Amino acid sequence: MTSRPAFVLHEHRRPRHHFDLRLEEGGVLRSWAVPKGLPERSGANRLAVAVPDHDLEHLTYSDADKDIADIGWWEEHDRDERRLVFTLHGRLGARRYALIRTASDWLLHLTKEQPGSADPG
Repeated sequence: MTSRPAFVLHEHRRPRHHFDLRLEEGGVLRSWAVPKGLPERSGANRLAVAVPDHDLEHLTYSDADKDIADIGWWEEHDRDERRLVFTLHGRLGARRYALIRTASDWLLHLTKEQPGSADPG
């Protein structure tokens, strides 16, 4: 059995309310600050600003200003230089997203096709 890469979604209350999406990859947590949180409907995009990688110890880290909003594992479906399509398997179920690189930042997009939404045959 292979180990699945982990993810964590941190909710920060300071300096301004925002979320951090962290995906385990290459021994670190690749991280994006998402000021308005993960999109809740298909077609909605949220700004995602790449921030420095974090140590894996941040998977379970919380303090007076930071809580774990969701945690679990993630799977990659497609990737190139400008786009990463993945599913987060968290406490509340599975949701598929795309991180899309723009000229200056990233957009986090909830995909139209969601896990369980299509009959595989």
